[in-house]
Amino acid sequence: MNRIDIYTAKVFLGAFLGALLVFATLFLAVDALSTLVKYSGTPLASVVTYYLFYLPEVLLKMIPMACVMALVIMMSGLNRTSEMIALFASGMSLFRIAAPSFICIFVISIGSFLVGDQVLPQLIKRKNFVYYNEIEKNPTKFQFVRTDRIWYRSQNSIFNIKTLSTDGHKAQGLTMYFFSDDWQLLQMMTAQDVVIQGTQWELSKGSVTLFDSASSFPLASDFKKKTISMQEESKDLQSTGQTSDMLSQAELSRFISKNREAGLDTTRYEMDYHAKFSFAWAGLVMALLGLPFTAQRARSGGAMLAMGMCLGVVFLFWILYSSGQALGTHGVLPPLVAAWTPHLLMICGSFWTLRRLSL
Repeated sequence: MNRIDIYTAKVFLGAFLGALLVFATLFLAVDALSTLVKYSGTPLASVVTYYLFYLPEVLLKMIPMACVMALVIMMSGLNRTSEMIALFASGMSLFRIAAPSFICIFVISIGSFLVGDQVLPQLIKRKNFVYYNEIEKNPTKFQFVRTDRIWYRSQNSIFNIKTLSTDGHKAQGLTMYFFSDDWQLLQMMTAQDVVIQGTQWELSKGSVTLFDSASSFPLASDFKKKTISMQEESKDLQSTGQTSDMLSQAELSRFISKNREAGLDTTRYEMDYHAKFSFAWAGLVMALLGLPFTAQRARSGGAMLAMGMCLGVVFLFWILYSSGQALGTHGVLPPLVAAWTPHLLMICGSFWTLRRLSL
């Protein structure tokens, strides 16, 4: 990189940090005020703790918009000081001038994905714990994910869990089905409460039903306490009791595979899986579409109009992105197609605009 590239990169990064700070501050201020009004009796320390855990999530969500605005600010600044004219006169194209900014956005996108995948799930768990226990004062919402569609397959057994704690160590409403090698039902076991300790599962208040081919009817018996050994450890069930935003991509992929093996519909989770990848590159795509409008308005001196046009680009992208997620979640489009189609449409629109404006 030459001095011009370093200079434009510094201007972009400064504008990016400023825009990110402004957007995050505005969002947190509005959200915090609504929280304080809704939960007026909440201790201030709990609210501060909640938003400290919430801050990284907000920053990651604001990165795409900050990238677009930083590009607008940089290009407008170059135009205001007549540096844009000098760069064009020296033979540099629009893409060449913006190249350092796009390199920065590329690096920011990779960093945001890694942070969102490895760090953010743990912070979301802590944020939710503070919210449900100290702000809403309804800890049962955090302790259990209430659903009757938690299924898990372990070799020749399939079991269903009605509720599972977020740490994967306690469950309620367990029903287990044991099969032979040729998938003939041999035994069914139910339990009201389950404590999961590694491979040892402690069952309480349940029953065992045996299906013997030599008997004309099943044989059933009840029990108060029973301990069984499972093949999988409890850590394999942790993803089952959590929402997609509390899982890393590896955990979410493993969860999808397990449910697919059990014959369950995993469309919603597949959509979340691909959406996490696509969202990381939203800033790069939006900046690419906003570039021609920025350059055109920068030449005519309309910096505020350029910002308005780029905000329109952001709004258009979110409409396409949200629509794609809805279509993918409901199975209208394959999750992979639904997650990346908005990006492809925006990229095509960018090149079409650049060609039409001869930039």
